[in-house]
Amino acid sequence: MKGYRKIQIAGALALGLFGSAVLAHHSGAMFDRNEVRELHGTIKEFQFTNPHTWIQVNVPNEKGEIVEWSVEWGSPNQLRRQGVHPNTFPPGAEVTIRVNPMTDGSPAASFIGAKFKDGTVIGRWEN
Repeated sequence: MKGYRKIQIAGALALGLFGSAVLAHHSGAMFDRNEVRELHGTIKEFQFTNPHTWIQVNVPNEKGEIVEWSVEWGSPNQLRRQGVHPNTFPPGAEVTIRVNPMTDGSPAASFIGAKFKDGTVIGRWEN
């Protein structure tokens, strides 16, 4: 019983030491959750890698210049369970992506949903 108690104490200490770091890593404080933007552009790359997937989208700005946006999403494991795969966002595909943008105005955001030219919807898409 003494050995089991030591394991419980060690586990509690590890959770206390590293638990806040895990929560901080998954903080979404850098995204403006009150703003939803629609990005109309072309998929450059879908990075289906851990710990988070990234969708690189080339989006023309108001001057017609192409700006590359980095859109963060969930882990590959989480997304596979939702039917998302590495070929879900093929390079060159035209897409409209709804995002929560960064609070600092940089061209990066958190994924909400996407709609392809053929009407296919991925994620959440409310009209």
